[in-house]
Amino acid sequence: MARNWLADFKYEDGAWLVKKTGHRVPARFSLFNDIFTWLTFYTLAQSWRTWRLLTGHKRPTIAFSPDKPRPWYFVWPVMHASGAKLISDVSKADIVFQFDDTTMTDNAVPKIKPGARLVNFGCNDISKSVVAAAFERAAGYSLAVDPRTYKGAMVEKSEKNACHDGRIIEGPMDPIEGKTYQVLVDNEIEGGMIEDLRACICGGKPVIMFRKRRPVARRFLNENAEVILETPENAYTADEIAVITRFATEIGLEWGGVDVLRDNVSGKIYIVDANKTDMGPPVALGLGDKLKSTRRMAKAFLAAFAPKKEQNRAT
Repeated sequence: MARNWLADFKYEDGAWLVKKTGHRVPARFSLFNDIFTWLTFYTLAQSWRTWRLLTGHKRPTIAFSPDKPRPWYFVWPVMHASGAKLISDVSKADIVFQFDDTTMTDNAVPKIKPGARLVNFGCNDISKSVVAAAFERAAGYSLAVDPRTYKGAMVEKSEKNACHDGRIIEGPMDPIEGKTYQVLVDNEIEGGMIEDLRACICGGKPVIMFRKRRPVARRFLNENAEVILETPENAYTADEIAVITRFATEIGLEWGGVDVLRDNVSGKIYIVDANKTDMGPPVALGLGDKLKSTRRMAKAFLAAFAPKKEQNRAT
């Protein structure tokens, strides 16, 4: 297994290249610190898997198509905390999970057994323009702007998933191919930090959320200085939770994460990104909350995707 994990990466010019997506992760000291922190959580998550094997209780089987998640994806510890048993044969699984971390995917349904629960097969495009259009339908107001006519500061991003290449520019200007243009949301909080409200989706609705904070200078990077675990009800109003749920329905997202920003001026929320293969829990989250968030998602996972197996719910 470990040998397969390493095969996902290639060291090149001072950075680790993710072969599947083409993304580059700089080989800095902070990366090795993050790996050590994650390994501590991984070791504890493995104990859930071992306990399930030892107890031998009945549990739902789960298979992934076309790829299997690595342990750094959030679904991996959630799967083990819920007691789901990973199998390779898609045609025999109780739960069949579409898993491909590219932006646009081929979601052809494989051969499955009668009654199998399909997850995320309705979500085949998480490009930024698709996310913006789905958000506008869900919320009734727009995130996207036309750079040719928009006057003032706006955000330019790659259409692709997980690039973290956003930048603030002034409009109007001619658009660049492969880029998308959005409202600049003022989500700065005290201390020179910005705050993202990451909603974790299970069964098409937010179950938990993370307050992800980092310095303004690192606005578009996935390098959090602080992460706080919250319930959705403590972060969003009932109407906002309904918007997030409608958005998930619009793009067919049954499992994943969406990045929500709250604008200081208007008070409105904006969904700026969606990820159906999100990694987690975030490295900067405390270990106790890593375990707590995983157990909460595991309970929701069973309720949403294996309701007949509720007697085996995560504790």
